[in-house]
Amino acid sequence: MVQDDSSRSDINYVKEAARLQYNWITLAGIAGFALVSGSALPLLLGAGLELMYLSLVPQNQRFQRLVRSWKYADEKRRHDNQLNAMFQEIPPEMRLRYADLDKICRAIRENYRGLSSTSQIFAQQTEDKLSGLMQSYVRLLHTAWKHREYLRTTDLGTVLRELAQLQKTQESDTGKVQEINRKRIEILQKRVEKFKKIRENCEVIDSQCAAVEDVLGLIRDQSVTMRDPQQITDHLEGLVHDVERTEETVREVENIFENVPDFSGASASEMAPIPSDDGNRDPGAVPRNRVRN
Repeated sequence: MVQDDSSRSDINYVKEAARLQYNWITLAGIAGFALVSGSALPLLLGAGLELMYLSLVPQNQRFQRLVRSWKYADEKRRHDNQLNAMFQEIPPEMRLRYADLDKICRAIRENYRGLSSTSQIFAQQTEDKLSGLMQSYVRLLHTAWKHREYLRTTDLGTVLRELAQLQKTQESDTGKVQEINRKRIEILQKRVEKFKKIRENCEVIDSQCAAVEDVLGLIRDQSVTMRDPQQITDHLEGLVHDVERTEETVREVENIFENVPDFSGASASEMAPIPSDDGNRDPGAVPRNRVRN
C-alpha cells in the first residue's frame, strides 16, 4: 500500500514552486508587458519578484504539505495503474480467486459497520489492512503466474542433459572451445539454480495465497458474532506481516538473478529458456495448498 510520508526529504520544493502554472503565467505576462512597452524595466522587476518568490514560497510549510499531497496522489495513481495492469495480465482463473476473496472482504466490512461508534476506530484499521492485503494478493497472484509461465516453458531435463554433456567433453576440447564451453557450463548451472529457486518460490507463494484466503475466511466467520474487534485486528496484523515477509523473500530471490554477472562471449540464445514439449499445462493454474490453523 502506498504510504503518505510527510517527512520526505527528496522533494525539491524550489523546483516545484518554479514549475507552478501560475508562476509561468505571471512570467509570461511580465515578458509580454515588457515586449509591448519596449522597456526592460518590467523584466528587471519580474526577475526580482521571481527571486523573492523562489526564496519565500518553498520554505512555507503549507506549500510543502501541498506539494507532498500532489506527490502522494501521483504515486498512488501510478501504483493503482500498476496493480490494474497486473490484474489484467493474470489468467481468468486467478481473477476468479481474487473476486471470491473480494466478496469475503466486503462481508467483513459490512459486519464492521454494525459495530458501536466506539469500535469504529477498529473498523478503519481493518479497512486499511484489508486494502493492503488485497493489493498484496494481486501481486502474489501475478508473481505466481509469471513463475509458472517460466516453469512451463523451460525443460529442466534438457538443460541438465546439455550440462552433463558439456562437462563430459570439456577435458577433450581444444583450448578455445574449452573456454567457450566453460562459460556455457557456468550459464547452464545458473539456469538450473534459477529454475529450482523459482519452483521453490511457487510453492511458497501458493501456500501464502491459500493462507490469505483461509485467514480472511476465518475473520469473516468471526465477524458475524464479533465481540472483541481488537482480536480480529490482531489476526489481520499477523497476516499482513506474513504476506510482507513472503513478498520480501520473492524480491530477494529475483534480485539475486537480476544481478547475475554477464558472461562475456555468451549469446542471448544460450540464456533463453528451452521450450518444453508439454504445452498442455494450464499456465494460470495455481494449486490450492490449504493451510489449516
